[in-house]
Amino acid sequence: MNSSLAVGYVSRPARMDDLPGVVEMINASSMKTFGVEKFTLDEYRLEWGLERFNLETDTRLVLSPQGKVAGVLEYWDLYDPHVRYQVWGRVHPEHEGMGVGSHLLAWADERAQRSLPAAPQGARVVLQSFVPTLYEKAGPLFVDNGFRLIRYMLRMAISLNGAPPAPVWPQGIVVRPMRTGSEEARVLQAVRESFKDHFGYVESPFEQEYERWMHMISNDVNFDASLWFLALDGDEIAGMSLCWPKSYEDANMGWVSTLGVLRPWRRRGLGLALLQHSIAEFHRRGKARVGLGVDAESLTGATRLYLKAGMQPDPRFQHSMYEKELRPGFDLITQSLA
Repeated sequence: MNSSLAVGYVSRPARMDDLPGVVEMINASSMKTFGVEKFTLDEYRLEWGLERFNLETDTRLVLSPQGKVAGVLEYWDLYDPHVRYQVWGRVHPEHEGMGVGSHLLAWADERAQRSLPAAPQGARVVLQSFVPTLYEKAGPLFVDNGFRLIRYMLRMAISLNGAPPAPVWPQGIVVRPMRTGSEEARVLQAVRESFKDHFGYVESPFEQEYERWMHMISNDVNFDASLWFLALDGDEIAGMSLCWPKSYEDANMGWVSTLGVLRPWRRRGLGLALLQHSIAEFHRRGKARVGLGVDAESLTGATRLYLKAGMQPDPRFQHSMYEKELRPGFDLITQSLA
């Protein structure tokens, strides 16, 4: 496993006490790519603390000859049906060209092979990763390791220079925040229904996803239930805009994390109204900007909706999505609206 690494570099699984060095390394990479630091210890500890995430089997850390963190890779395959494995990692800018990235991707491939028996027989299985498009060295590295570029993910944002337009709600729709302690399960179910038509969606058991959902809600200091807006038609959830008070790197940017409309209520202007409602609330709270992430080729036309709301892509934060097919077969991952 160490054959691709330069002399003196070693790799091993990560530990919780590695977090300060890992976050420092990731922020050094973020500064080079984006010009900002994007991660904090608390945010990273929250993800590594997920019950189903095993640091021993699901992470790989590369240390320099001086014992500094030179690179890290996380392997995510938490839920059934185990057909889409995702990896996320970074290499410290000072340690590029030392075989760190190649070593980490080789480890990811080996780790993925160990997961294959858990996938349903005959199902197609893929390994995926999102990397900053501006980081030009990543593309050739992934292609050399058997991946192909399949699409782009955009960040879209709007500056709040004046009062935004008021939303126009479809007839019969009322909006209010989620009630914590009683509505989390039904909100998650509505989110799952609204995202079935999104590229890459894989339906997992509700209980497994709910476990992670509640972990993030209960432990993230930035969670604010007053920003989780539900659009209701009677007692039914027709759509939702689940927001966070800031983006990863910008305290002055409100973040729309999840915006969805369920099938029976689409094409009535509900998505635009929810987005405008969220933007207006962030304006009321004094935010300078509002942002969100979106598939550049959204199957439901989300990018057109965001443009209509006055949002524009920010090319600095575009990500490229790479995929490697590990096993052909019937697809359990949403690819189209057909």
